[in-house]
Amino acid sequence: MGLLDGSWVTEGGLETDLIFTHGVDLPEFAAFPLLDDADGSALLRRLYADYAAIAETAGVGLLLETPTWRASSDWGQILGYDAAALDAVNRAAVTLVRAVLDDADVRDRRVSGCVGPRGDGYVAAGADVDAAADYHLPQIRSLADAGAALVHAMTMTEANEAIGIVRAARSVGVPVSVSFTVETDGRLPDGSTLGDSIHALETEAPADYYGINCAHPTHVLTAPDIGSWADKITFFRPNASTLSHAELDVLEELDPGDLPLLASSTAELRAELPAAAVIGGCCGTDSRHVATLWGTRTAQL
Repeated sequence: MGLLDGSWVTEGGLETDLIFTHGVDLPEFAAFPLLDDADGSALLRRLYADYAAIAETAGVGLLLETPTWRASSDWGQILGYDAAALDAVNRAAVTLVRAVLDDADVRDRRVSGCVGPRGDGYVAAGADVDAAADYHLPQIRSLADAGAALVHAMTMTEANEAIGIVRAARSVGVPVSVSFTVETDGRLPDGSTLGDSIHALETEAPADYYGINCAHPTHVLTAPDIGSWADKITFFRPNASTLSHAELDVLEELDPGDLPLLASSTAELRAELPAAAVIGGCCGTDSRHVATLWGTRTAQL
């Protein structure tokens, strides 16, 4: 059996939930410093537990990502974390998520080690493959050594950085998933299509799984070459809002989106994605959105 056979609940947008719903200050949009604080760790466990409850009700597996999207060296340096501190916090993240999974009444459970882009999550900077592999290797090694079942590179804006991440994951022997983000026209921030980007990985360094995150399903449905990649998508984590990335970047209040539209457009997109198995949310979503996508309860926003 494969690592991700069956169906899996994953979490929503932890960072936006923490900032806008729970009033937590997250400098540099980084959730991982909460792991250094007892109250912060307790809050993360409560948020994750909401998704465990959804999986229990839906009768499916539970895959939770570590809160480490920013826990790499460039971002860590800004936040005062040296290499040793980053290693420790990435390991602590796996430990925390595993504790939530151990408490969940689900048959299948996985810890996924979340890796984010080196730069801004919405801007393609023209990554060098070798530099990307070197950059992401320490975090990937920490997550793998701590027991993550796989690593998941999310909000990838270009193929080259993703290729580097896959190579780094292969060097430590951990399965790897890559999720790209797209703009309102269904293209990556560097202008490439999902088909072109996935083909580049399949040619140079195939990932074990592919996904899409941080985009509304109506944006993904506009992608120009959906037929060339639809059967390769395992992860889908949509944004709540139909706004563009540029518009979301300057919001001072949360846009929780139109929940019926999110549900209906996700259903429409999933009909095009026969392999989609891991469903959660991204920016602007919380457990109410994810529960609605799984049909486990009615959410009123």
